[in-house]
Amino acid sequence: MLAGRRVAVILPAYNAVRTLERTFAEIPHDIVDEVILTDDGSRDGTAILSERLGIYTLKHDRNRGYGANQKTCYAAALARGADIVVMLHPDYQYSPKLVAAMASMIASGHYEVVLGSRILGRGALAGGMPLYKYIANRALTAFENVMLGLKLSEYHTGYRAWSRSALAGLALARCSDDFVFDNQMLAQAAYLGLPIGEISCPTRYFEEASSINFRRSVTYGLGVLRTAWAFRLAKWGWRRSALFDDLA
Repeated sequence: MLAGRRVAVILPAYNAVRTLERTFAEIPHDIVDEVILTDDGSRDGTAILSERLGIYTLKHDRNRGYGANQKTCYAAALARGADIVVMLHPDYQYSPKLVAAMASMIASGHYEVVLGSRILGRGALAGGMPLYKYIANRALTAFENVMLGLKLSEYHTGYRAWSRSALAGLALARCSDDFVFDNQMLAQAAYLGLPIGEISCPTRYFEEASSINFRRSVTYGLGVLRTAWAFRLAKWGWRRSALFDDLA
C-alpha cells in the first residue's frame, strides 16, 4: 500500500511472453498490492507465463482490441479494491520503476491522473521512437492542447496512473475497443476537469516492444482528431457526443 491506499498495476497484454518477465521483475512490489494482466487472445503463451509468475490473470477468448483489453483490466482493478491503478504495457517499452513515483503523485491528492511522458526530459527520439511517429505525436499534441485547453507534453503515452474516483467517473464503455481508447479516456478526464500531472519517462524501442504499423497509426491519428473536435463542440454546446454526454 501507499499512504494507506491500495495500488494495482494493470498489464494489457498481447503476445508479450518475451518481455513480460522483465517488466514484472522491475515493478516495485513493496508498494504494489496486486498486478493484474488481461491476455487479449495471445498466441504465444503469455497467459501461461503470467500465471506462473503469480499474476492475477484474465483471458479474452479472442483478440478484442487494445481498448477492450484495458476495459477488462480497469474493471478488474476496481472490483478488487484498488485505490490507485497504474496502467503499464508489459512489452518493457516503459520503465516499471516509475510506478512508485506515479502512484505517489496520485496518493498526494494533487492529481487524479498522471501520465508518463516520453517527450519530457531525455525524449522519445533518444529512446528510438521513429521520426514520423515523433512528428505526428508533437502535431497531434499541439492540436489537442488547443482544443482541450490543456498544456500537456503528450497525449499518446501508454503509461498512466489513475485514482479510483477518476476511473469511476469515466464512461469507459463508450470508448473505442481499438487504440484510440487511450485518447478518448484522457479526453473524458479533461472534460470533467480532473487534475492531470506528468512525469518524465524514458522509453525503449526495440524488436520485442509492441508498436502499431503506419496504417494503424494513421487510423489512430484520425480518431484523435475526431475526439478533439467532439470535445470542443460538446464544450461549446454545439453538438452532443456519446463520449461526453452526461459525464458528471
